[in-house]
Amino acid sequence: MSDATADVTTAVQGPAVAGLSKLRALESEAIHVMREVAAELERPALLFSGGKDSIVLLRLAEKAFRPGRFPFPLVHVDTGHNFDEVLDFRDRRAAELGERLIVARVQDTIDAGRVADGYDPARPGSSRNQQQTQTLLDCIEEHRFDACFGGARRDEERARAKERIFSFRDDFGGWDPKNQRPELWNLYNGRLRSGENVRVFPISNWTELDVWQYIAEERLVLPSIYFAHEREVVRRNGMLYAVSPYLRPHEGETVETLSVRYRTVGDLTITGAVESTASTLEDVVAEIAATRVTERGETRADDRVSEAAMEDRKVQGYF
Repeated sequence: MSDATADVTTAVQGPAVAGLSKLRALESEAIHVMREVAAELERPALLFSGGKDSIVLLRLAEKAFRPGRFPFPLVHVDTGHNFDEVLDFRDRRAAELGERLIVARVQDTIDAGRVADGYDPARPGSSRNQQQTQTLLDCIEEHRFDACFGGARRDEERARAKERIFSFRDDFGGWDPKNQRPELWNLYNGRLRSGENVRVFPISNWTELDVWQYIAEERLVLPSIYFAHEREVVRRNGMLYAVSPYLRPHEGETVETLSVRYRTVGDLTITGAVESTASTLEDVVAEIAATRVTERGETRADDRVSEAAMEDRKVQGYF
């Protein structure tokens, strides 16, 4: 595997990125949403995983609130099986911004007896993906957060397409897809009923391509795994998984060293890579513009469990 420890930022060459006016309209909407939440709610937080969508959220927060501090901390739910490159980036970026980072660890939730460890190295397909929900809900309760910004977008997956920008959760953190408040024009009703909290998705109307074009336009720095690099992988259920201490080849599987990159960042045990030679932002933008498969459809095993896998997790309080 090549050196994938350094973060990467690359300049887009040639003509300006198409859709600039659209990007600025999306940016303006997202900043408006963030300021509305900061004005209406008392204890918001921003979910920051070190992934591209939450990196965009940080940039939007800078535009919304600098030169002051963000009116909320950053929060990451760490499964213990995340990519080292992304965790390094997460810590470094939070320090550069001078913002408070709260890391909620799934291992702590397991040690406290709140959930059973879903990961068993001897059991194919096991992961800690489901366990993140309880860790997130405990973190929300401990810090009394009434709103959590997330980087979800409607184009990612069908359950997310159903969700409003303001997504209200009940006393138990659950989401009811059949009971959502209308959002007319840019009017949001942030009033919380007793026991409720809200997830807020400022970039819900963005597409994956919009995100990449915005990253290119703003010259945002990303973890290196988003760009092509050589990595040892195994083919399993139509996906390429990185070989790691948490994912070993099964009997009969062959380890290959391929040029790959990641479209989304999640737990190592459920996140697949794509074969790619895209080493610059310009290359990635072109690659995303040509694809007809969503990032989660192509690279996330947790969404392949069933037709309603994401919706089922959200009903239980998932991101």
